[in-house]
Amino acid sequence: MEYFLSEEQKTIRDLARKIAEERILPVRAELDEAEEFPWAIMKDLAEADMFRVFIPEEYDGLGGGCLELCLVVEELSRICGGIAVSYAASALGCFTLMEYGTEEQKRKYLPDIAAGKKLTAFALTESTAGSDAGAIKTTAEKVDGGYLLNGTKQFITNGGEAELYTVIVLTDKSKGVRGASALLVEKGAGGFSFGKKEKKMGIRASSTTELVFHNCFVPAENLIGKEGVGFIMTMKLLDHSRPGIGGQAVGIAQGALEAAVDYARQRIQFGQPLISLPVVQDMLGDMAVQVEAARALVYATARMVDSGARDFTEESAMAKVFASDAAMKVTTDAVQICGGAGYTRDYPVEKMMRDAKVTQIYEGSNQVLRNAIAVAVRKRKARTR
Repeated sequence: MEYFLSEEQKTIRDLARKIAEERILPVRAELDEAEEFPWAIMKDLAEADMFRVFIPEEYDGLGGGCLELCLVVEELSRICGGIAVSYAASALGCFTLMEYGTEEQKRKYLPDIAAGKKLTAFALTESTAGSDAGAIKTTAEKVDGGYLLNGTKQFITNGGEAELYTVIVLTDKSKGVRGASALLVEKGAGGFSFGKKEKKMGIRASSTTELVFHNCFVPAENLIGKEGVGFIMTMKLLDHSRPGIGGQAVGIAQGALEAAVDYARQRIQFGQPLISLPVVQDMLGDMAVQVEAARALVYATARMVDSGARDFTEESAMAKVFASDAAMKVTTDAVQICGGAGYTRDYPVEKMMRDAKVTQIYEGSNQVLRNAIAVAVRKRKARTR
């Protein structure tokens, strides 16, 4: 389909595709097997100004929006979802800073993030607080000059590798989620360490760890916005970021579709290429429909985000749910088309299937998001879109 991208958007997309095919493709299996963080690829992305895409121009960025970020994430995910999420997590980690930080905070951190000198991460999830984000228990006690953090964050993407963390904590436990705040914590701060590194089913090239805070002192000037608005900022962040997960899912699905088509063209069964069999054609046709429909919804939602619309919670959830479900279905069908070969690590589709699964889980499980969509539908008055 023609999505009427601008010349700049096409340039960004094509450059991301070039990096993915030339630099990521040769090492994706090795990094996945070794569960090794892709620092060399992060350097390549930095040199190509990919980290500038999502940073405002006044802080040495390119001033791109949600759509530009989705384009990059999609192209990287087409080759490797784990490497793509390592890049995307840095955008997630600095969004709250970009939207709500002080001018001093932005000047201090954003230029280095734009240059790719520092990766960032966002820390919300805890052992008792997953989709139920309001159940966090990590605290920040106010002391002279700042805060003392205590608690453990879990499943943090870029954990241990990022230099800067946006951490959601309770500055007033008595108020529940109304007492949540956002603090910037630098790697190396006293009392801040890294716990267990998770061994994951998919996206293995990315680092997923615990963050452990034991009387970790954070200066008062590292508070983002005001005390008590951390939960609101988090919900707005997730509304902005879920189309990016949709972009990741679309990229994984596209890569799986291409791999399945290539295999079906080359594999001879019953005296003819597999792709000539009607049952395989039907599967490939359905896969192509799902990929394009998911892409259309993700791009439309990203454009809605970039338009300055005040409320896109429902649409953002829809894009993430639909695209991630499509990715899981398409990658599963790709494995089926490739048969026994597809189930081995010699072919990329088994990795794509493993990578696709997490897109249905993180940044709000699809079950929780479906509930949120249903609530919005119930409350919404009939209207013409």
